[in-house]
This record gives sequence, structure tokens and C-alpha cells, in this order.
Amino acid sequence: MKKFIAAIAAVIMILPFVTPVPSKALNFSIKIPLSSESAVLINMNNKTVIHEKNPDTKQMPGQLVNIMAAVVILENCTNFNEELTIRESLYEDLYDTQYSQDLRYIDVVDGDVLNVTDLLTAMMLTSSVEATMTLVNHFGGGSVSSFVNMMNDKAAELGMTSTHFTNPTGLYDENQYTTARDMATLTMYALTVPHFDEISCPFEYNPTVPNLDTHENHASWKWQHSNAMLDPESDFYYAGTRGIKTASLDVVGRNIVTMASKDGSTYLAVLLKAPFNDSQGNLMFFNFEDAEYLFNWAFNHFSYQTVLADTAELGEIPVELAEGNDYVLAKPKNEVSILWYDEVDISTINKSNIVWYYDKLNAPVNKGDVLGEVTLTYSGEELATVELVAVSDVKKSFLKYNAYALTMFPKSSWFKTAFMISFLLCALYIIVCIYSWIVFKNKQKPIKPKYAVPKVKKNKK
Repeated sequence: MKKFIAAIAAVIMILPFVTPVPSKALNFSIKIPLSSESAVLINMNNKTVIHEKNPDTKQMPGQLVNIMAAVVILENCTNFNEELTIRESLYEDLYDTQYSQDLRYIDVVDGDVLNVTDLLTAMMLTSSVEATMTLVNHFGGGSVSSFVNMMNDKAAELGMTSTHFTNPTGLYDENQYTTARDMATLTMYALTVPHFDEISCPFEYNPTVPNLDTHENHASWKWQHSNAMLDPESDFYYAGTRGIKTASLDVVGRNIVTMASKDGSTYLAVLLKAPFNDSQGNLMFFNFEDAEYLFNWAFNHFSYQTVLADTAELGEIPVELAEGNDYVLAKPKNEVSILWYDEVDISTINKSNIVWYYDKLNAPVNKGDVLGEVTLTYSGEELATVELVAVSDVKKSFLKYNAYALTMFPKSSWFKTAFMISFLLCALYIIVCIYSWIVFKNKQKPIKPKYAVPKVKKNKK
């Protein structure tokens, strides 16, 4: 019974996160086209997509699969200080596989001992095959396929309908795919999982377990994030960036999932299938360039603007029996402010989608009474819905009310009931009167006497 209750509780806790991303999408146009084939840019403050490009096109995730592997491990780990031993036998068969050049290895050796946090961080920062396979073996019960099944089950739970995993390392497989939208869904969920931010965002990490036999200078034994936007020495450095994950596949291109914050705003960028080379064949890092461009565009051109003031009069409803005006004006209950692109006039927002709760009202009406609602839309996307309330009081006219009551009385149910009762009583009275008259008449009518006369036979003569 306890297990059942715990399972129900877990489902209830997860429900807020199993909805697809985005909750809202605006998709404003950018001036310079992205090199990445698929992209999604989300404002994390209000979970609004402000730009997307081929968000539902299936792409190869590469090492972005480590995000899902980390989520599965984090949610199944009870001791992050548990120490695991690196065993080359767990991953040596990957050395000679097709596309093995896409796999990443770090400076750990067979026999090194690291705790779960160390291994998770190595996997997320460097895509370490050693760390990934050690964790997968432990949390998958010695079975890679079992662990992959856990990854796919979690994807289904999160509503990632266009994602399928076949391995936890990111090795190229045409049957392993995802979309920018699904990867955004996964990342936004992952950021709610305890410790995920700690293992995916640092630029540099020093393992907590020394392993001095194989790494004599523990202080210099560090792993750096593959996201060059975190590196102050890199040409791609971008202040305010938080790493998350990069990926690359020789036959596909470069991917990145990263965030950046500035002046209280945070954006999540998902970019998939950026080419390795430009048109002249030069090696490029378009995933970083695209992310930088999107972040600059968002930070420089988006701010919260009031798109509907709480004083705006949006319509009126007729009011009968009113003293003075025979209508009441309606205004928004609350002011509506949303994240908006400064190059798009807010007047383009449609404010005419109004639903009135009443065709008409009878006085009195109180200021603040809810009369309906208005839904703001832009390019077919719903931005916000707010209730409409009465601007002022509308008092009842007693003269109009009495006249109305007089005209309405014959139509009232009380009148109909009284009429029926009166009709029945009158009918009963008439019946009683007729009956009494008949009885009375019968009593006044004279009765002729009847005499009994014996019959006498006449004698025949």
C-alpha cells in the first residue's frame, strides 16, 4: 500500500512538467538566418518561445542524449557520494565501432574510482564515454538496453513524441533522433531536477575523489565544459552563459543546448544540425555563433510592455431599469504586460476577441462585477486572457422598477399560480351553486298524491 501511495504521489509531482513546450509561442522573425537547421529560443521567465525554426524536424541528437541519461540517473540515485570504479571492459567494444570518432574520452584510466557526482559532471561537461558507461552499467543493472528503455520511458512520460533513444553515449544511429522542441521540453524539465544545474553548467570541475596513484597532481586534474561560450579565453565567450550540453556528429553537424542570463532575463537556446564548414570549406562553429546571435537579439530587442491597460474601455452591456445611463462600460480586471519585440507595434495585437457572460443586465450593477473576458492574440497565437469588469456602479431606478414590476406581474409565475387557483375556486364555487340550486328546486316541487284503488272485476251481463 505504501508503494502504491508513493507512486501516486510521484505522478502528481511530475504532472506540472509533462506538458509540451512551449506553453506560448510567438516566433518573431530574425534579420539574419541561422546556420543551424533547427532552433528554439525560449524566455525562461515566462516559458514563452520567441523564435523557432523547424522545431519539429527530426534530427540526430549526438551527445545531447546525455541530458536524458543524467535525468534518469539523478531520479534513481539515493547516494551521490557512492564511489564507482572505472572498468575499461564496459566501453572497450566502442573503440572499433562505426562512427567511433564521434565519441569523447577523458583522462581517466581503468581502475580509477570516482563518485556519482564526479561521473555525472564528467558526462555532462565532456561527454566522457568512460563516465557514461560506468553510470549506465550501475543504474541500468548491468544492462545498457535496460537503461535505454528507462530513457525512452522518461521521454514518453515528458511528451517527447518525436524522440527515440538507442544508446546513452550519443553514437550515431539513424534510429536515434529527437527534435528541437522535444529537446527543449527535456531540458526545461531537467532544470527542475535537483543537482542537474550543478552537473551541467560549470565551466570547470575538479573531481572530489583524488586517485593519486594515477593522477599525482589532484589540483590540476580538471575537466572543462565543451561549451566554449563559458571560456573567458575563447573567441566565443559570452558573459552570462550556463553550459548544459554540446554535441557533434561527423555525418550530421554540431548541436548545442545552452542558456544565458542578463538583466534579470534568462533564455534557453536549442540549436541542432549546424554545419561544420562554411561555403569555402573553412572549419566553423556555427552552433556557438547562432546561440550568440539569438541571445543578443533577445536581450537587445525584448522587454515587458503593457499591451492592455486596466483603464481601457473595451465595450458595454445594456442595463435595464437603470437610473441614468442604460448601459455599463467594461474594462480589464488587470493590466496585461507581456514580453514583446520592440520592432513590432503592439497595436498589431488583436484585442477584439471578447466573450460576454451576459446579453443584458438588470440594475443594480456594482463596480468590479465580472461581465466577460477578452483574449489577446498575435498571428493566431493566444497571448493572454483577462476578465472584463464593470467600470462603475449602475443604480436601480425605482420608478422604472415599479413600472416594470407592474407590466411583468401578469407574466410572473405567482400571477399564473394565483390565476389558476382563483379559476379553480371560481369553478368549484359555480359547481356548488349549481348543485345547491338543483337541490333547492327539488325541494320546492309539489308532490302529487297517489292513491291505491283496488281493481273491481265487472260482472258480465
